[in-house]
Amino acid sequence: MSRAMGSHQSARAETTTWLTPPDLVEKLGPFDLDPCAAPSPRPWPTAARHIELPEDGLAADWDGHVWLNPPYSFAAWKWLEKLASHGDGIALIFARTETAGFVREVWGKADGLLFLHGRLHFHYADGDRALANSGAPSVLVAYGARAAEKLMTADVEGTYVPLQGVHRD
Repeated sequence: MSRAMGSHQSARAETTTWLTPPDLVEKLGPFDLDPCAAPSPRPWPTAARHIELPEDGLAADWDGHVWLNPPYSFAAWKWLEKLASHGDGIALIFARTETAGFVREVWGKADGLLFLHGRLHFHYADGDRALANSGAPSVLVAYGARAAEKLMTADVEGTYVPLQGVHRD
């Protein structure tokens, strides 16, 4: 298991499926597409349209306002690159602000960030809340004006950082 960005739980975990807490998705939504959806049956929807394995959400066409909780590995940066190119959505990732991927795909392209206060408790595929927290701080990343506005006004405990107009190399 690749753990470049960190993992939601320890390497001893029996699953790689970690669901976003439903209240977080509700506070930020609605979303048109989740290209990294948990397998069916899922205990709650994250978007109107879900792409799940074996369909390749990264290769699929994206439309509308996207919710993205990408695989937590080096592959996450490819997903963020596609979301940045799409230009309308919110991603949930670990706040690894010093990594090359974060510098390239977040600092260099995003319109706003919401650094969450405290650590999230993700949920298992059956909907049960994990006993342990995620083990690392999380950040919501907005691509596009609509997404940035949602992060700025959402009833989510965190610190919002606008990136519009920030000089990017």
